[in-house]
Amino acid sequence: MKNIAGISIALGVALTICCGATLVYAGAADEAEIKALEARLVKAIEAKDADAIMTNYVTGDSLIVFDVVPPRQYVGSEAYKKDWKEFLASCAGPLRVELTDLSLVTDDKIGYGHNIQRFSCKTANGAMQDFTIRVTDGYEKRDGKWLIAHEHVSVPVNLTTSKADLSSKP
Repeated sequence: MKNIAGISIALGVALTICCGATLVYAGAADEAEIKALEARLVKAIEAKDADAIMTNYVTGDSLIVFDVVPPRQYVGSEAYKKDWKEFLASCAGPLRVELTDLSLVTDDKIGYGHNIQRFSCKTANGAMQDFTIRVTDGYEKRDGKWLIAHEHVSVPVNLTTSKADLSSKP
């Protein structure tokens, strides 16, 4: 009986080491792919290209986004594309995006991550639009390609004044 318990423990440890190493390797490759997705997304936003932006998201009604602007949620890629077009049109000049603090967790089919994004551009009337947002994404790997399937965008709110902190600092 002690031999069976010892063998079971040894087998469990061996499987954990073997499978754990495989998961770490798969996670590293997947994380690199998602980081590339985020870099493509930043380039597409700076280019003000709504079509290129949306290639980073799942298509159809399975996309759910909670953005900082109304409505409470966007359901579907077409609704979110419209939101992007409206935002991009609000920038008269070049649009600058700075993505920092990207943190990711993945397995071979799903992942999630969060980051901080700072946007800045001039509006049509020449005013500077400069704000910082918090973004949490849920990723799905579809047909070998990572895509954003759920996005939650937020800003801190001062509960005393009910005002959003658009230039939040850690």
